[in-house]
Amino acid sequence: MDEAKKKISVLIPCYNEEENVKPICAAVEAVLKKDLSKYDYEIVFIDNNSTDRTREYLYEICSENKKVKAILNAKNFGQFNSPYYGMCQTTGDCTISMCADFQDPVDMLPKLVAEWEKGFKIVSAIKTTSKENPIMRLLRTIYYKMIKKMSEVEQIEHFTGFGLYDKSFIEVLKNLDDPIPFLRGIVAELGFDRKEIPYEQQKRAAGVTHNNFYTLYDAAMLSFTSYTKVGLRLATFFGFFISGASLVVALVYFIYKLLHWNTFKAGMAPLIIGMFFFNAVTLFFIGLLGEYVLSMNKRLMHRPLVIEEKRLNFDQEESSE
Repeated sequence: MDEAKKKISVLIPCYNEEENVKPICAAVEAVLKKDLSKYDYEIVFIDNNSTDRTREYLYEICSENKKVKAILNAKNFGQFNSPYYGMCQTTGDCTISMCADFQDPVDMLPKLVAEWEKGFKIVSAIKTTSKENPIMRLLRTIYYKMIKKMSEVEQIEHFTGFGLYDKSFIEVLKNLDDPIPFLRGIVAELGFDRKEIPYEQQKRAAGVTHNNFYTLYDAAMLSFTSYTKVGLRLATFFGFFISGASLVVALVYFIYKLLHWNTFKAGMAPLIIGMFFFNAVTLFFIGLLGEYVLSMNKRLMHRPLVIEEKRLNFDQEESSE
């Protein structure tokens, strides 16, 4: 291998991507060889325990090209842990993280590298337009606006994690020691010299999305509990306000009843309505508090990000092509 060459690592997390894994590998390799030929490279797949033929195809790809590597997880460790762990296993001077389904355009790779060569340690690809469902786009926009206003840490709107990361930032990730990392927040929080470049998110090339209400909710709550205090503060202020209002209502109700004791016939309706309302508010904030506790609990247990089942080509001596 030519020691003078800088090395680009391309990380591609995958889960049940049998229709995309071979095409994305071929497309990335073609761009690397054509537009970034002066660089050495490695393509690293991290498979989150796929149940289709993804792993079978990864074995084939890795046997054909020793610059293509794969990490096979022992089980599915979630949408955040697996990509984060994969980034920490790359060996390049920079690492580009992208999806396996072609929603992150392959032709963006040279643009990311060009900005990195200008000195930026992080190059974040921001999806300013998208071919996804317009309703989902609107909901995501509202979420990003809300979390940005509530967070004490800068938040990057419409940033999915697609981008380039210098090896100095990768070293920080390795030493961060966070068992439930939220990369999008970490990128904004740690203050590296960052460049944002726009792109249009494409439709999935093949297969079906693995995102559902639960995974989207999980992502939203991880961001919310990791980077905002507003939920806890809101519970405190709202509880104080409700307590004060309840006391005032109770006093007014009691005084009115004393003054009109012979004609007052309100019955139990106000009391029942008030009980249901206050109980609903209490349950909501107990649930919100539970999300914070759950986040803390996972960090305190400090379980490993990923347990590997097998690695492919990591023990191979790479040669330049």
